[in-house]
Amino acid sequence: MENNTYPKNMFLLEGLKVTQQSSYPAFILLLIIYIFTMVSNIGLIVLISMERSLHQPMYILFCNLPLNDALGATVIVPRLLSDIFVASTDRYINYIECAIQAFCAHMFGTTSHTILIIMAFDRYVAICNPLRYATIMTNRMIVQLTVFAWGSAFLLVGVLLGLTFRLSRCRYEIFNPFCDNASLFKLSCESVIINNIYGLTFTVLLLGSSIGSVTLTYLNIAMVCVRNKNRVLNSRALQTCSTHLSVYIIMLVSGFTIIFLHRFPQWADYRKLAAIMFHVVPPWLNPIIYGLQTKEIRQKIFNKFHKNRVSQLEKETLDDSLSLMLVAPWSPTLGLAGPAGQVQPRLGQHLGHNCLLNQWV
Repeated sequence: MENNTYPKNMFLLEGLKVTQQSSYPAFILLLIIYIFTMVSNIGLIVLISMERSLHQPMYILFCNLPLNDALGATVIVPRLLSDIFVASTDRYINYIECAIQAFCAHMFGTTSHTILIIMAFDRYVAICNPLRYATIMTNRMIVQLTVFAWGSAFLLVGVLLGLTFRLSRCRYEIFNPFCDNASLFKLSCESVIINNIYGLTFTVLLLGSSIGSVTLTYLNIAMVCVRNKNRVLNSRALQTCSTHLSVYIIMLVSGFTIIFLHRFPQWADYRKLAAIMFHVVPPWLNPIIYGLQTKEIRQKIFNKFHKNRVSQLEKETLDDSLSLMLVAPWSPTLGLAGPAGQVQPRLGQHLGHNCLLNQWV
């Protein structure tokens, strides 16, 4: 298409392809998923930050995952929601916004792998070298692992998008629900062989190091569990590793689905849907898996809700007691006498009962 067809430095974004009848259900469903994703992931970060008992290397490293999930969902979903009720011919996006979206989208996918790599390393040290865990997983090591996870992803994605940004553009229509590296370099009429070579190297390096390190980690953990005859310790190790492995498999399947569908141009619409699901399903499921499978986090969440219920019960009991003090005559020896002559418990007895309840909670 000609340059003058579109405003300067503006692209026409395909967005989410839905019919007019299904636009409202799709909007509501996507909005509910996004709200739950943000609340659950940010809630986990806040919970771990506030609870001193969770200030352990395992949970501190885990905070990187919900942070990345929240960023990955935010960079894609709000734009999709805003475009659902916009005509497909009016879904414009400027070059700067498109570049930022592409960079953040690839950062999400790359950082998901690097974060799960460092979490696997933490599990390896905890299970295979438990006596040296405290000396290995120091605060300095946690910072170094976190910097590695985000820094390596930033470097790899920076080079990937840098090679694309150098290209001139002769097309202005993006045939994708959101901006990514492939949709950007396809706008150029120049040779993109360097982009393809680096993109292939990038993918092989990332997936090879991710799958290789996680596989070796779990093979070593499995060997330790086989040699160890303690069923209790093996059960704890299995529970901890199953959570991490479930998250990893979900992320891996979501990513490989996109790569597989790339081989079949006739399934382009399914590939685009899979690309959206990659930014929706793992961020939505990860907090559920970790919240329900990790015993310490699950207990803290239940305790928070239980304390709120107990506090509400105390407030209601105190309000009832104060109401009785205002409407019923006071007996210095028996407490509160009701209208029918029944003796009501004193306020102190109510409070004493609630204090005892708190002790059991």
